[in-house]
Amino acid sequence: MRGFRVTGNFLSVRMGKQLFCIEVAAEDEIKAKEYVFCVIGSRHKIKRWQITLSDVKALAVDEITDHVVKYKIGA
Repeated sequence: MRGFRVTGNFLSVRMGKQLFCIEVAAEDEIKAKEYVFCVIGSRHKIKRWQITLSDVKALAVDEITDHVVKYKIGA
């Protein structure tokens, strides 16, 4: 597993356009994107077409700030 930082935005009915930046642990970039769609969609009750991903960046171990992601990749 590797760490990824996914940034983007989503359209919220109440708040309008919301920016986000999430660190995730995944096998590859495609699975990291799928995980973000799943998490953002379930947390905010929105559809996938309302979520726009602008950047998916693979992270080195020393760049990861989320402790759960560090634990999952074994750092």
